[in-house]
Amino acid sequence: MKNCTRNILPRRSTLAMALALGMGVSGFAFAQATTGTIFGSAPAAAGETVTVSSNNGVVRTVSVTADGSYTVANLPLGVYTVTLKKDGSVVGQHNNITIHVGAGSQVNFASASAQNAQQLGAVQVTANAMPAIDVTSVSSSTVITAQQLQKLPVGHSAEAIALLSPGAVAGSGFFNNAVSFGGSSVSENAYYVNGYNTAEPYNNIGGFQLPYGSIAQQQTYTGGYSAKYGRSDGGVINQVGKRGTNEWHFGGKISWAPRALSAGGKSIYYPIQTAPEGYTVVNSDKQGTMRRYRGNNKSWETIYSAYVGGPLIEDKLFAFFSVETSKDKYTSVSSNVPPATKSFYSDHTTRTYGKLDWNINANNILELTSLTSDETNGKGSVYNYDYDTMQATDFRNARDAQVTNAKFLIAKYTSYIGDNATLDVTWGRGEFKNYYEYGVQSKLPYIYFPQYQRGGEGKTNVQPRLYTHLPDASNATHGLRADFTYQLGDHKLGIGIDNMYYAAHDQGSLMSGPGYMWMYLPGDPNEPINEGLGVGAPGGDGYYVSKYIVQNVSSMSMEQKAYYIQDVWNVTSNFQLNLGLRNDHFTNYNNKGTAFVDEKNQWEPRLGFSWDVNGDSSLKIYGNAGRYYLALPDSVAVRAANPSIFTNEYFTYNGIDENGIPQNLKPVGGLNGAPAPGPVSSDHETGSDKDPRTVTATDLKAQYQDEFILGFDKTLGNNWVYGAKATYRVLQAAIDDVCDPGSLEAKMTAMGLDTSEYAIDNPGCRIFNPGRTNHFLVARKDGSGYTKVAMSTEDWGFKKGAKRKYYGLDLYLSHPFDGKWMARVDYLFSRSWGNSEGQVRSDIGQSDISKTQDWDSWQLMDHAYGYLPNHRRHQLKARGAYQITPEWLVSGTLRIQSGTPRSCLGYFGTGTTDPIGYGASYHWCHGEPMSPGNNGFTAWTHQLNLGVRYTPAFADHKLAFKLDVFNVLNEQNALQVDPTYVAGKGVVSDTYGMGQYFEQPRYVRLSVSYDY
Repeated sequence: MKNCTRNILPRRSTLAMALALGMGVSGFAFAQATTGTIFGSAPAAAGETVTVSSNNGVVRTVSVTADGSYTVANLPLGVYTVTLKKDGSVVGQHNNITIHVGAGSQVNFASASAQNAQQLGAVQVTANAMPAIDVTSVSSSTVITAQQLQKLPVGHSAEAIALLSPGAVAGSGFFNNAVSFGGSSVSENAYYVNGYNTAEPYNNIGGFQLPYGSIAQQQTYTGGYSAKYGRSDGGVINQVGKRGTNEWHFGGKISWAPRALSAGGKSIYYPIQTAPEGYTVVNSDKQGTMRRYRGNNKSWETIYSAYVGGPLIEDKLFAFFSVETSKDKYTSVSSNVPPATKSFYSDHTTRTYGKLDWNINANNILELTSLTSDETNGKGSVYNYDYDTMQATDFRNARDAQVTNAKFLIAKYTSYIGDNATLDVTWGRGEFKNYYEYGVQSKLPYIYFPQYQRGGEGKTNVQPRLYTHLPDASNATHGLRADFTYQLGDHKLGIGIDNMYYAAHDQGSLMSGPGYMWMYLPGDPNEPINEGLGVGAPGGDGYYVSKYIVQNVSSMSMEQKAYYIQDVWNVTSNFQLNLGLRNDHFTNYNNKGTAFVDEKNQWEPRLGFSWDVNGDSSLKIYGNAGRYYLALPDSVAVRAANPSIFTNEYFTYNGIDENGIPQNLKPVGGLNGAPAPGPVSSDHETGSDKDPRTVTATDLKAQYQDEFILGFDKTLGNNWVYGAKATYRVLQAAIDDVCDPGSLEAKMTAMGLDTSEYAIDNPGCRIFNPGRTNHFLVARKDGSGYTKVAMSTEDWGFKKGAKRKYYGLDLYLSHPFDGKWMARVDYLFSRSWGNSEGQVRSDIGQSDISKTQDWDSWQLMDHAYGYLPNHRRHQLKARGAYQITPEWLVSGTLRIQSGTPRSCLGYFGTGTTDPIGYGASYHWCHGEPMSPGNNGFTAWTHQLNLGVRYTPAFADHKLAFKLDVFNVLNEQNALQVDPTYVAGKGVVSDTYGMGQYFEQPRYVRLSVSYDY
């Protein structure tokens, strides 16, 4: 079988003042923006120029247009003073204007015809609140600022911040709870820091991020971004770091989550199974007994951080530097399946962030960013554990530690070419090293499923790991993008390029020890072990063992190129159109540098509109329609295009030695008395080279999705905003692999070809678009050429192609922070259904990107149509903070959501067969079809976090003490359950339906910080 490893603007009299002459005031509110915009109205009779100046030394002056509006776009984040001048004299000024990433801040000047420079003191105004409704935005995003992060009880990660957004849910625990947006899989997102792609470069699951205290703003996009950006059909997490200003600031913070205030986990018990007629339950005597003790499974954390920032040369050159180091310690007791152990281990992470900002002159800015991340996870010790005494006993071995080092260097150059044109050029590179510090060096094989040994002996050895990795495994990226924008009358035009390059070296896995493991399994003595691969019945009492080999280490690379054009068109004084077109080109190369995927001319139209219905920003109706293409990451080459080994060889045995190794092996014979088949591979992976011309459909289309959004925002009085947004997403093309040479051979036979002349089994799996007619090249065995074969959905035996649909209706009510309190509530009703989650498969934890066991054959997709793993029908999210006094603030976040669909996987059809040798991997249970969700959903979850913050007046509110309590209710419901119904033919698994991942137990975080 497949390897299953694991913004808004205030009221105004008319939109013409702010939009008609530059509704592009949003300055292209793009997904990975690092800047914002200031715009507004200034009566032409009162002024000629508007100057914006910030505490980061940026000063820009623009002319007021004939009908009294101005726009200053592409401004670095900061706090600005906006000054209106006439004949060089100041006639109006607004102070403390904070801009937000990708958004426009409106600053209007009242009529000043009677004012002059001598009356300057009478016209100063202070403002610092986000406006109520941003009528210039057509996208869906949530911006969380550093000030909000100080107030709210939020986990220290980009993903925890992203989960505040409607439509964002935590993905499977198999993928470290990476985020899913709008029904997409966790590998379909993009991560950016200061404009550069920092997504994990191998699988694209997760990404590297700023030290938590260095986040100036995080923008989480859940849909609707412009043609300037692509390569994501999920969501975008865009972080912008802090920068130096004309005043020196420094500070530090210590956070501590003590073990004594951490609730232990609730223990896991074997479910009580009812075996259907003709079935038995493995280890039926264990039903209802404890599987795993979690009462002492606790963690505690300490985080130290510090920063300093200020001017190296006032108004010219600024620096900001921060460092954050965290140490998380854990204790964990394993299940009582031999060997039962108790582990003491820790994760240690150090992140640094440095930024230089050089204001070359008023029109040119250069920014340099350095980001490093050094992580060591899992280092510690393992002891044997006695479940009778519930105590750890003797030392067993040192734990393996996974080490990841990442370094980024990012440069951005901005040139303001007059009032109407801007050029941005961003270049970056990333270097990644990932390796293991192994606690045990053993040549013994790993023992898998020792609980299924004959007699339940449970013998194992000191080999702690299934897989090993090469010490020089690494990844590298570099990228260049250039964007040019120009205001031409009512049109703000943009063009640009967006190129990235990725390279991976010695990535993949090897088996530990001697290069194989022993896997024990129970079965029916009279039923074939693997019909599809010609492996007969084990005989005897049905117990057998498999010699299991995996080897897929290789190198690969990838190129992603794009260009785009964008137009923000102010059709009327209160109606804006965003028109864009993007073209992406993706190329994946194998270990020899030969392209095996080359996807060209992927045109992505984007259309958005914003209608200020009343002309006063009190009601906005907006919509967005777009097409989004997704690239294949480097890892797709592993097993698909590069040599790999994935074999099983089956034996019966008589005896097990002290290391768990089976004795007196006898190969299991073939079907109908045939000789033993030896090593077999369901995907024909036996280590041979793969021809890059044959592994992929010649007309392969990149995965892409169409998205449609329609919504409105409405003011409610002066301080409230409410609204609704409907989202519909439909997957139009998916990529996976099909591993059914038999159907290909049948088609070639029907074409009149002599199939004995062709290498049909090499490769055993081919990359294709499920649901489309794909064309493949099949090589002649004599090397004389290829024959092209067209394979339709029906030729493979599939009943339908890849389907994934999502709809969601979000209703919200928001009160921005007014100096006293803030609140926001979102309710989302949604549905995600189909037969393709995306590039991964969450129910079994399969991270083989676009090479999951889905679509390997038609039998695996029979009854696969149902609710998808990231489906949550109901979600309620709320966050808020209340300033009780100038010294005391309380805050909270709440996330309530319905459960995920449960799967039931077993043998195929009413006859419970295994036609392709994948074991219990079919959407059938005890001879009945079982689509995902047909047998129910996991429980609802209710996550409540509360915080209190004290900033004493005697320290001028610069010293802060904070207490956060996470999961106040200490709810620990299962987030995911075991979907595999049987352990062998006629044998119900004793862990089917048992929880695999759970809500984190309650814990408390204490912190003290000082900001000078």
